[in-house]
Amino acid sequence: MNATHITHASFVTLPVSDQDRALRFYRDVLGFEVTADLDMPQGRWLQVAPKGAQTVFTLSGPGMGGFEPGSTRGIMLLTIDVDADVARLAEAGASVQGPDEHPWGRMASFTDPDGNGLMLLTEGQH
Repeated sequence: MNATHITHASFVTLPVSDQDRALRFYRDVLGFEVTADLDMPQGRWLQVAPKGAQTVFTLSGPGMGGFEPGSTRGIMLLTIDVDADVARLAEAGASVQGPDEHPWGRMASFTDPDGNGLMLLTEGQH
């Protein structure tokens, strides 16, 4: 079998009902940077990412791609301080569960304003 030439994921689609509200959450609460904000014939192309990340998140508005807002689950974000990030998310009004200790690290889960499910992980024992 031949080896793959895939290097990384380009983007993950996060379907949202209001791109401006989602942008405020991902930029102002999570600290992501805007990597693209373009008016396209089919709608606004809005992407955000943690600073220096290879994979970006496309905040896909209604009608783009047929995705249902709030339907994404299981996206794992790595952090160096899950407790500090959980406190900041809770202060911003996000629904957060945890953090809890697991064999693989300290983890919490939360949802964005549309209900997309994400997780935060600080790897290893701290």
